[in-house]
Amino acid sequence: MFFQHMMGVLYHPKEEWKLIREEHYSTLRCYTSHVVYLAAIPPLAAFIGTTQIGWSVTGGDFVKLTAASALPIAIAFYFALLVGAGVMAWFIHWMEKTYGSQSSFDDCMVLTTFTATPLFLAGLAALIPVLWFDVLIGMAAVAYTVHLLYTGVPVIMKIPEDRAFFFSSSILTVGLVVLVGMLAVTAVLWGTVMTPWIA
Repeated sequence: MFFQHMMGVLYHPKEEWKLIREEHYSTLRCYTSHVVYLAAIPPLAAFIGTTQIGWSVTGGDFVKLTAASALPIAIAFYFALLVGAGVMAWFIHWMEKTYGSQSSFDDCMVLTTFTATPLFLAGLAALIPVLWFDVLIGMAAVAYTVHLLYTGVPVIMKIPEDRAFFFSSSILTVGLVVLVGMLAVTAVLWGTVMTPWIA
């Protein structure tokens, strides 16, 4: 059923959000049947892409990383995505009463999980680690994620459209802050503990 909902939010989100709300997914179920698998896509694809094909800015002069240096980075990336999903759900739950919602943490986790689906799937682009290609795919995924957020908040959080717009905008802002925080931690780790080595 999770796979059907995942495809549904990609093809007809407004109708699918209503079906998802009726399922009453728990946080544990979101993680065990969805997040743990989808969060593995970006790090696994990046690991394969950077160690087997090599990284490139323009599409030429590919630079490969050693598997020994890329593996700890991929594992750390995976756990960062798992934690990031939970942090986003916590922030949504923390803000919800401000906008008149009475939703549970489970509802916030459901919203986070299905909204982030395009971002997780876009991680497949890392199999071809060419910067301009990955940026294009990433931007398309972000655009659709924003669309899912704005269509999903009024349904899952059970609030009117006008309040949902402002709530969605607040969630988007928090998401950007979490992303910048993850990038900052990544930069620090790359410069100290997990330095990638060129093969």
